[in-house]
Amino acid sequence: MAIKLQELAGRLGVELRGDGERYVHRVETLVRADDASLCFFGDRKYRAELSATRAAAVILAEPDVEFCPVAVLVSTNPYLAYAQAAQLLYPEPAVTGGLHPSAVVAPDACIDPSAWIGAMVVVEEGAEIGPRVFAGPGSIIGSGCRIDEDSRLVARVTLCTGTQVGKRVLIHPGAVIGREGFGFAKDGERWVRIPQLGRVRLGDDVEIGANTTVDRGALEDTLIADGVKLDNLIQIGHNCHIGENTAIAACSGISGSTRIGSNCTIAGAVGMAGHLTIGDDVHFTGMAMVTRSVTEPGLYSSGIPAMPNAQWRRNLARFRRLDGFARRLKSLEEKQDQTNIELQQEPE
Repeated sequence: MAIKLQELAGRLGVELRGDGERYVHRVETLVRADDASLCFFGDRKYRAELSATRAAAVILAEPDVEFCPVAVLVSTNPYLAYAQAAQLLYPEPAVTGGLHPSAVVAPDACIDPSAWIGAMVVVEEGAEIGPRVFAGPGSIIGSGCRIDEDSRLVARVTLCTGTQVGKRVLIHPGAVIGREGFGFAKDGERWVRIPQLGRVRLGDDVEIGANTTVDRGALEDTLIADGVKLDNLIQIGHNCHIGENTAIAACSGISGSTRIGSNCTIAGAVGMAGHLTIGDDVHFTGMAMVTRSVTEPGLYSSGIPAMPNAQWRRNLARFRRLDGFARRLKSLEEKQDQTNIELQQEPE
């Protein structure tokens, strides 16, 4: 898609400085750009590339305008403006309603005529599929599922029984939503499965990454609220509640019955124990191990950064002796306290 810079600036609500009649056709890096490309600049260490770019225009902030030799779109939030511009230049293809010949659809499934049911898709009994929904190849939509308007199952997505999907939800290949949660009771040395009777409910504008899994609730529903973004390879346990506009990066695991507030960010490979409460605006850095509830907003970290192996081995040896050090220190402190008491009791 091509768009004039003048029109683009108007739709983004930013200031244009340069030739508004020039068209941009695509987004590109500063180095690879040509006179039909739109670029984004947000990191000062790339100012040399900015100064040499041949792009049609660059989205940037006011302090960087003087370093740009081409037209600029000046924004207070250049990264957001870039995201919006990319959406305009690369719109999602419109959904054309229909049913692929290889799809298998239960007779009582309710499918809006504007929805597309792709190759090898299975739609089970009682499912409801709303306007302009795209069900990509190999997807399975279980019995009693509901998918609201403009949502998209890219390919090989599995919605297990009763899953509810809101509006404009995007689910990437391999995701499994609504599998039975990990619930077992011990009978001697064997495990007995506990039926998982809840559902999964996804709010509006949710995005689920590739091969991410969200377990159904045991009794209550697992809830993923409006605007939540889940990356690839994430595990969300049964009965979890994830608050609005929270984002979770790849390879994180959230154990069952944990409640996470709104506007949180959880970086990659974070592990979170079950039955915790995480407040609003809480942010965890990568590989944090969260074992207690956190209710105060802020940035939290744990984990051990990589270091040279020899240094790590020395630190590990000291770590193994840490308990002994602590006991010896406590003993010394007690002796010192006793000495101080005796000195205070001596007559002058």
